[in-house]
Amino acid sequence: MSAVNLDGERLAGEIREQLRGRIDALARRGVTPGLGTVLVGDDGPSANYVAMKHRDCTELGMESRHVHLPADATQADVDGVVDRFNADDAVHAYLMQYPFPGHLDYEAALLRVHPAKDVDGLHPVNLGKLVQGIEAPLACTPAGIQYMLEAYDIPIKGAHVVIVGRGLTIGRPLANLLTLKRPGANAAVTVVHTGVADLATHTRRADILIAAAGSPGLITADMVKPGAAVVAAGVSFSGRRLQSDVDDGVAEVAGWLSPRIGGVGPMTRAMLLRNTVAAAEGAAN
Repeated sequence: MSAVNLDGERLAGEIREQLRGRIDALARRGVTPGLGTVLVGDDGPSANYVAMKHRDCTELGMESRHVHLPADATQADVDGVVDRFNADDAVHAYLMQYPFPGHLDYEAALLRVHPAKDVDGLHPVNLGKLVQGIEAPLACTPAGIQYMLEAYDIPIKGAHVVIVGRGLTIGRPLANLLTLKRPGANAAVTVVHTGVADLATHTRRADILIAAAGSPGLITADMVKPGAAVVAAGVSFSGRRLQSDVDDGVAEVAGWLSPRIGGVGPMTRAMLLRNTVAAAEGAAN
């Protein structure tokens, strides 16, 4: 068996094309969607990721604004940028690139973000709405994973989904998203993590396996149910090399598999653009 490639680059391109029509409609009303980003310090992968987001905006004719604070910035410096973006009508949504330097309180800054401008969907108000099934900005990677599964006609309703990883950006919001009683969800979801004994006992039961632990090569072929859909969402870096949670050998067992490059990453960026456009539409109405 050789797994079907879950092509996030192709799907992200389709999403961008869908967004062009919405952006054009906003332009006819005199509105240009605007994304803001805040980067603190000089983390190389973070800087590269922020740059990609701004290139995406330029490609679609969206505005983007970036604030780069030094690594020794104070909490007051961060709060000042958050307050400025909250008050700026041209910035419809924005994010604070994680991680922050250790002396800063990321959670405190996140609480200061206006929930309607929370492009990452991680503000407690928006996470609470997700739990209740109320429309709100969705966390970008979970939304991208759901879109990918649906696009490839991978059955979600009634499926056993195992998520390896309990983080705020992927594991927890994705579990809540896929258990909602709505199309593209209604699954039985198990959340496990690297602290669980005999992880393979859980992963081998999964119809859909989401690896989101940030532990290189964690998921090996013997841990995967034959024919399962495997999504490699957790990444880490060794120097400048991107590493996946999923070992290459999984491709010979899985039915579907997202690649290390061109899989989940482009979907996350596409959903960030979609959230920004939706925020602009909400502000214009």
